[in-house]
Amino acid sequence: MSLKPVQTAQAPRAIGPYSQAIVAGGMVFCSGQIPLTPSGELVAGDVEAQTHQVMRNLAAVLEAAGSSWEKVVQTTCYLADMNDFPAFNQVYAQYVREPYPARATVQVARLPRDVRVEVACIALL
Repeated sequence: MSLKPVQTAQAPRAIGPYSQAIVAGGMVFCSGQIPLTPSGELVAGDVEAQTHQVMRNLAAVLEAAGSSWEKVVQTTCYLADMNDFPAFNQVYAQYVREPYPARATVQVARLPRDVRVEVACIALL
């Protein structure tokens, strides 16, 4: 099986030794996105503003891979504070459609750059 890295200027470049996504076996595995603009600027503000940027970043990576939110089968969502869950969920629901992806949402002690949210996903091509 060959692995194909995905890279797009429409999402922030990787800030470590990882790819924005990897295509393998008819699927795309997207690395977690935090609320950075494609130019690398941190989106300040509440969890809603940060979640919108995260979801736009993932949409750009999915598109570059030849996929879309409609083909996402699983997401893993990380919140700095589970009290943000209702607001996060409200924004998240604007990007996914039925049948909804399988999902895990967890509170973590800390996220890169002290952001409030990070989301990773797996999608079909």
